[in-house]
Amino acid sequence: MKKQKLSLIIIFSCICLTVNGQIQISNKALVGAFPLVAASGAVSQVLSDASDAEVVRIAAQALKDDIKLVTGISTRTSTSSIQVWIGTIGKSPRIDKLISSKKLRVDNIKGKWETFSISLLNNPAPNVKQALVIAGSDPRGTAFGVFELSKLIGVSPFYWWADVNPKQQKEIYIKGSYVSKQPSVKFRGIFLNDEDWGLQPWAAKTFEPKTGDIGPKTYAKIFELLLRLKANLIWPAMHPSTKAFYHYAGNPKVAADYAIVVGSSHAEPMLRNNVGEWDKSMGAFNYITNKEKIYNYWESRVKESKGNDAIYTLGMRGVHDSGMEGVKSIQEAVPLLERIIDEQRGMLKKHINANVASIPQAFTVYKEVLDIYNKNIKLADDITVVWPDDNYGYIHRLNSEKENKRSGGSGVYYHASYWGRPHDYLWLSSTHPGLLREEMMKAYETKSDRLWVLNVGDIKPLEYNIQMFMDMAYQAEPFKNSSYTRSHLKNWAGEVFGADKADKVADILWKYYQLAFERRPEFMGWSQTEPTTQTKYSDYNHFFYGDEAQRRIDSYNQLVSEVSSLRPQISSKDADAFYQLVYYPVVGASLMNKKFLYRDKAFLYAKQNRASASDYAAWSKQAYDDIVKETEYYNNQLAGGKWKHMMSMEPRDLPVYKEPVLPELFVDKNQVWGIAPEGFVTKDSSLTGNGSAFSLPAFNRLSDKKYFIDIFLSDDKTLNWTAQKDDWIKLSQSSGTLNPQTGKREARLWVSVDWTKIPRSGRQNGKISFSADGKTLEVNVGANNSIPSQLASFKGFVEDNGYVSMHASNFSRESKKQNLSWTAVDGLGHTDKALMASPLEGVIIPALQNPEDLKSTAPFVEYDFYALSPATPQLYVYTLPTHPINTDYKMRYAVSIDNGPIKIVDFTTVGRSEEWKQNVLRNSAIRSIKTEAISPGKHTLKVYMIDPGVVLDRIIIDLGGFKKAYSTVAETKK
Repeated sequence: MKKQKLSLIIIFSCICLTVNGQIQISNKALVGAFPLVAASGAVSQVLSDASDAEVVRIAAQALKDDIKLVTGISTRTSTSSIQVWIGTIGKSPRIDKLISSKKLRVDNIKGKWETFSISLLNNPAPNVKQALVIAGSDPRGTAFGVFELSKLIGVSPFYWWADVNPKQQKEIYIKGSYVSKQPSVKFRGIFLNDEDWGLQPWAAKTFEPKTGDIGPKTYAKIFELLLRLKANLIWPAMHPSTKAFYHYAGNPKVAADYAIVVGSSHAEPMLRNNVGEWDKSMGAFNYITNKEKIYNYWESRVKESKGNDAIYTLGMRGVHDSGMEGVKSIQEAVPLLERIIDEQRGMLKKHINANVASIPQAFTVYKEVLDIYNKNIKLADDITVVWPDDNYGYIHRLNSEKENKRSGGSGVYYHASYWGRPHDYLWLSSTHPGLLREEMMKAYETKSDRLWVLNVGDIKPLEYNIQMFMDMAYQAEPFKNSSYTRSHLKNWAGEVFGADKADKVADILWKYYQLAFERRPEFMGWSQTEPTTQTKYSDYNHFFYGDEAQRRIDSYNQLVSEVSSLRPQISSKDADAFYQLVYYPVVGASLMNKKFLYRDKAFLYAKQNRASASDYAAWSKQAYDDIVKETEYYNNQLAGGKWKHMMSMEPRDLPVYKEPVLPELFVDKNQVWGIAPEGFVTKDSSLTGNGSAFSLPAFNRLSDKKYFIDIFLSDDKTLNWTAQKDDWIKLSQSSGTLNPQTGKREARLWVSVDWTKIPRSGRQNGKISFSADGKTLEVNVGANNSIPSQLASFKGFVEDNGYVSMHASNFSRESKKQNLSWTAVDGLGHTDKALMASPLEGVIIPALQNPEDLKSTAPFVEYDFYALSPATPQLYVYTLPTHPINTDYKMRYAVSIDNGPIKIVDFTTVGRSEEWKQNVLRNSAIRSIKTEAISPGKHTLKVYMIDPGVVLDRIIIDLGGFKKAYSTVAETKK
């Protein structure tokens, strides 16, 4: 009994750090636990076998370093009775002896791909009291097991790359056992790309000056990161700023040491880096006219790579991300590419392995190559087809039923950073986790699971995108539930900054990504590239919907306030990580938005004769200056200058990154002062004199909104103003003072209605009178307090000022057909919850010879809405700009009102059309649909599912009063 009581005391007094599967890590002793670092300060001995792979030795040394990083204590070098055994089945005599003696069971991992087990054994060998055994099915599996333990004791995969310092512990005890599953995706890795402004100058000038480039020292750090992320593949940096991967003999060697598979991008066949290795003196990169030199060029690399762990990219494009030379059409390209691939496979068969099907090979159908592939090019069954996204996060296409049967399988090449048209996004991390999950899980569920590659640019500042992508590639199962997206972000935030900061950090980053999904910071100039255009004024509406632009500024201000308040609460050990992972991206995005939205206000407010226009111009310039200041801190002071030359605030020197071009401002001071109610766009001399009147949008009891009125100076003088109003009108401020100081030249007042003070029938008209300096300006206010009897029990959406706004996920009813339905996806889209037409495979689409058949055959969602006046509605349906799942489908849905005529909509885009460009810049595909006339009263909109993968985000029904809006319009729901 006493023994049991003692055991309970020990258990309850422990502080559990991490639990993973059946492994429990504690900083207090647990009965039967393995003392990695004991209370006495004794540290276990970490052992691996000399006969094992080099990556196992590297991982073992990393574990020793990690233990010291967490505890400050070095592992034992002399013999100890408490040991950590690390080894690979068939390569480690120590592990194999345990297996043969049946002290260690490895049935669950033996012969599998990259799996491992963690076990606790008592008395496994003479003079060894206890051993923690990490066994791998192959060397990478062993390394993954080691780094899993490192993560469990508190060492982040980004401990070095983002200065994530672990929490210090004096003791570490381990209890339990764990057996890993095989990775969900076989080959998982990153593509270093567009490295000219960050990774390359940082490596050349700061981290690896001896090489003066991205060389073996840098790649060793990158490969360690990959192993800690349980990734296994690299597409090396390949821009002209960087010498080819094989230029430095140490690069392929360090890849072999770290057991990293080396591949190459879609534009680099046979492990060649064309921009650095194809010399013009070698002639044209044209297989028709210069076959011998090109063949020899490829073959020499194949010979050189013999013995390396590699994936060979097949096919041929131009020297650098351009179409294949020597062909005039897709039809000409098909037979030539078939011959090229056949001859490339001949090289592999000759120099690598006579069984060519056993050699990993990839054919990435990027840009024009997808068109070639779709012409039924003959491709050996064992070649992995790699599907690309459209560079902006939307996968172009995925497997058909036929492609699912290919032995080589398929994979995905996905961008989280991009250089190209319509606009680069190379600066900040701006790919939304919800979109990343939706697109990659769409790929996984349609069996594109052989190879996943993420274009990560310079690695920094894409740390979280990389972590999420690799976690999903390693174990996809949790991500099948869309609600796990936010859970994953919270878990990661907790691992980095502590459980007490997890909710706050995750909430900040989610809002950051949500704002970026509406418009990436790099797109806020409304400029484009290739060809490069100058910045323009944004599409945000400054005069309706409560001032769309200011609402966005306010959202960023709130976010910056939250991150600034949290920053002092972050422990000193986490300060540098917090700056890199949270503070700099949030503040940088906020400043970029302000730079442009304040510039826009300077221009627009000058047209309204506001003296405050000059304030907004100054704030725009200040935003730019602050970006410069924060970036200088990142490069020169952060982590003691460790990241000098890593962060560029102006990659490619595009117009969007430059100092704002401010408008010439002219304000007529003779006006002295004025007002601008919501809905008033530009100055009009007939509305500025004494006695002139303005009008606010009408108030409606059902929506109970508020609208703004701005009162402003035109002259440089101090002004006292007052406002008189009807009793039922509520005003946030009835008097005040304006003066010519910055930020005090105007005031925004909010107007609302006290519905208890006006009759419950008809329209009530009132006014607000503003007086100052001997002048009076009036604003008419109208309010409708009557509710039709039908609306008393109505639930749904109601017209407000001539439009109805609804989020797709807030439907009134749904109808499923067998297993087909519109499925809610959490954390996706502008509304944070969208509807996807699903499932994604096995869907049989009717021939649609008669669209009316959809009424009985197709799943649908219904939205009840109430019109207050007769109208001929114009529907605006907003979907995410996804692409057809495969060539069997399009991007179609159908709509009808009140079971009226079916209207089929298709938002499929082809190539880099202007429509596609605008779609990806705004993350919305918008369709306008004219419907039949309706009368006042209750109506029902139905949206029918046709093609899988359509993502329905939000809907506007324009009944004659909808004003142009860029962002999501608040729902008009009763």
